[in-house]
Amino acid sequence: MGIRVEATPNPNALKFTTDKLIFEGTNSVSVMPGQTSDHEILNDLMHLEGVDNVFGYQNFITVNKQFDAEWDDVTPKVTEVLEKHGY
Repeated sequence: MGIRVEATPNPNALKFTTDKLIFEGTNSVSVMPGQTSDHEILNDLMHLEGVDNVFGYQNFITVNKQFDAEWDDVTPKVTEVLEKHGY
């Protein structure tokens, strides 16, 4: 099935869901600007141009884009990072 991209109620956020577990356990993980994570995939996403912050839980990552970024530019880059990490 790969990666499914879903809209959220927030027009600046998209949910990227995989058919594999990304994060173990029942705790969510988020990274805000200026922060780093123990999860390399979240750090890689935060380095993408246009990404403001990320939130992950089990098999999905929600990416919030910067206000002036376009999803047409950001989405392929996010998908590339997820695929690079085996999802």
